[in-house]
Amino acid sequence: MTDTDAAIEARVVSTLNDLGIEHDLIKIDPDFADTAEFCEKYGYTLEGSGNTIIVASKRGAKKYCACIVQGSARLDVNKTVKKLMGVSRASFASAEETMELTGMLIGGVTAFALPEDMSVYADQKLLEQESIILGSGSRSSKIMIAPEEIAKIPGAQFIDGLSL
Repeated sequence: MTDTDAAIEARVVSTLNDLGIEHDLIKIDPDFADTAEFCEKYGYTLEGSGNTIIVASKRGAKKYCACIVQGSARLDVNKTVKKLMGVSRASFASAEETMELTGMLIGGVTAFALPEDMSVYADQKLLEQESIILGSGSRSSKIMIAPEEIAKIPGAQFIDGLSL
């Protein structure tokens, strides 16, 4: 684990503790940080894993949000997220934009320890799971939480229809 990875993971764990979010930190091989590879290697389901995706507006003043969907689902950027953001066009933020905004690499992005002004939307379907695995900010670990804990993120909202 690099010093940068360790610092980001520590920041995320500190945020989880500050928010009173019960969690388990699971150390992993960073080569298996992407959700499908992680699930296959470590025996977790895609439904029980969550992807945190940073979405960017494409016109006018730049706006960003973070969306959490099950690993088995596709984020509805073109309708639901666009409407939530109040923009005419939106798409996934690039890996470079994501890193610049969050300090996190793709495969480790999490909804915890994001910029305070970034909206966080979580798919309502996550609440059907007993627990979910999310990124930890680092590609070297994952976080397991009860999905209800997401509601402890200031301003986070569960959205019906966030995924297709």
